[in-house]
Amino acid sequence: MHIPSLKDSVDAEEWQLRCDLAACYRLVALYGWSDLVFTHISAKLPVSVSGEGNHHFLINPYGLMFDEITASSLVKVDGWCNKVIDSPFPVNPAGFVIHSAVHEARADVGCVLHTHTRAGVAVSAQKCGILPISQQATFVLASLAYHDYEGVAFREDEKTRLQADLGQATFLMLRNHGLLVVGATIADAFLAMYTFENACRIQIDAQAGGETIDVDPKIVESVTEALRVQTGGMAGGFVWPSLLRRLDRLDQDRIDEGYRS
Repeated sequence: MHIPSLKDSVDAEEWQLRCDLAACYRLVALYGWSDLVFTHISAKLPVSVSGEGNHHFLINPYGLMFDEITASSLVKVDGWCNKVIDSPFPVNPAGFVIHSAVHEARADVGCVLHTHTRAGVAVSAQKCGILPISQQATFVLASLAYHDYEGVAFREDEKTRLQADLGQATFLMLRNHGLLVVGATIADAFLAMYTFENACRIQIDAQAGGETIDVDPKIVESVTEALRVQTGGMAGGFVWPSLLRRLDRLDQDRIDEGYRS
């Protein structure tokens, strides 16, 4: 599928954000977190690009598999789901409700990432939620919230409840539905989801193996500082360059367009 490049039609800052978000979609597919075309990742455009008082963000072209998404195919919408740049692709209406709710409520959030993975949905269906049984779980528990299932998120009235449940958390478990994370940057959101997803996979595997052992609650309380030290204070920015290098190596072998197209 050929999609005309927007590189020379948008601001350089927007183009870089498009490249990073397209990379994130490709990485989600690569790590096996996608659900055909049905989940979504969004990135908020900075005021320097969208203009004072405007809320613009980039989201996936609904109908494309995540490993097809390119920088130019991402759809730019405003706070009412109006396309800011013309696109032949629609926007997932449930995705818009969820993402616009988060971006409206959290000025500190640059990226929202939502998945329906097998392990994530499995744990979201457990009354206990995330258990403190792994190092990965301790990172999640330090900033975790829950939102009860209300059906497919088409309704505007759910937004206020979702916003209230998320609060200032980084990780949001959508009961009977899946996982959602927020980050100041796309890299931060990806690292958060990597941790959240692995915490869920480990929990399901550990429960299948017998009785589990809980981590000392005092360790959970101090984990934020431990994560800061582990990444040199860079959070997702520490691992992001290596992830892009991995995608670049894969793009060399692709016969279609790479994520930067």
